[in-house]
This record gives sequence, structure tokens and C-alpha cells, in this order.
Amino acid sequence: MALDPQEALRVVPLFRQVPDADLAAFAQLVRERRHARGSLILSQGTAGDALFLIQSGQVKVGVVAEDGREVILSVLGPGNFFGEMALLDDEPRSAHVTAMEDTVLFVLRREDFRGRVMRSPELSISLLRELSQRLRRADDTIASLMLLDVNGRIAHLLLELAREEGGATGTRIARRLTHESLGQMVGASRETVSRTMRNLVLRNVISVTRREITLLDPEALRLAAQESV
Repeated sequence: MALDPQEALRVVPLFRQVPDADLAAFAQLVRERRHARGSLILSQGTAGDALFLIQSGQVKVGVVAEDGREVILSVLGPGNFFGEMALLDDEPRSAHVTAMEDTVLFVLRREDFRGRVMRSPELSISLLRELSQRLRRADDTIASLMLLDVNGRIAHLLLELAREEGGATGTRIARRLTHESLGQMVGASRETVSRTMRNLVLRNVISVTRREITLLDPEALRLAAQESV
């Protein structure tokens, strides 16, 4: 079932503690936007002025490396969001976002957001908490890319994607991710990712269907990623 604007806002950490009356007011400011598969939603380096909430579909967030390669930072589906930094500053977009399939977005513009946040201290506190958590996740990702081998980086990514969808104990990844996309996220070739994923399946560490990846043995992944419980 598709999310309505208020439901979409509620799943964003930024808005989870906002009173229902304030959330309803924010929902009235949201506008719907549709993007066809393959279309560019945001361009790296352009001015940003809005938060985007994914109502349906799937997008990829990436940057272009100095050698021209695309590096995928994340793949996002319904209930996820992006572009939130544009609500706070006037800096250019730090990444580009492309629709991986037909996608419906809810858009909250910076001007509307700031008008409401001035009257909502709870929202300001929630925003600071979310930004802090994102910085910690970014630090973890950078550390994993620097210190782990490919197996460890893939294990770290699978754990992180499962946590994004199901919290600290999450074991399911419902996003449709190709081996090429996974490779771009961990800095490895598609062939290497395919071998690693096949090995994880054979060892009953994960199971893979067309619709989802399930972590059958999260502890084995944590060991590979050198994570403590």
C-alpha cells in the first residue's frame, strides 16, 4: 500500500518525535513529483532546496569519481528519503540521484520547512540527532572501505542495509540490488561481488530471491566485517 504524505514523513527519523498536529501541518506542505525509470532527479553540484521522500519506486544515490566512474553511495526505496541537507544549508548537492524504476516522490521545500521548524523546538532536536547518526554511519562506511577486504566490505554493506530497513536486529533487505550496484557501493567488480554472494549463499550465511536478501547468519557477517555486537 502506498504511503500518504503524513505516513511518509513519519518514517523519516527527523519527524518521528514530531507531534501529530505538527506532522499534519508539514504533510499539507508536501507536493508530489513523478519520475520515469532512468531519469535524473538531482544533479551533483546543483543548488538544493528540498527534501525528497520516496512514496514508491527505487532510486540510486551516487557520485562521479575523478576517473569518471560512478560510485553508488546508496540504493533507496519506499519510506526512504534524500536531500535533507538542503533544508539546512545553501550548499550544492553532494551527489546525484537517479530513478532506477518509475518513482513517485513527495517533496518538501526548504522555504516551507524552515517556516514550520521555527515554531517546533522538538523538530530541531530530532534533526540534530539524525544528522549525528548519519555522520557516525558515514564514518563506519569510510573505515570499512579503508580497512576491510572485499568480503568484509560486502558483509558490512549487507548488515548496514538490513539495519536501515529493520533496525539493529534487521535481517531482510527488500531492495532490488544488482551485483553491479553492490560492486559500485563497495568498490569492487561485479564478478567479485557475484563470487562473494554465491559463496555466502553456499555457506547458508544469506539467502537470495528476486525480491529480497535475507541474512541467515548475521554473526558470520559481523565476523567478516569485524563488527562487535
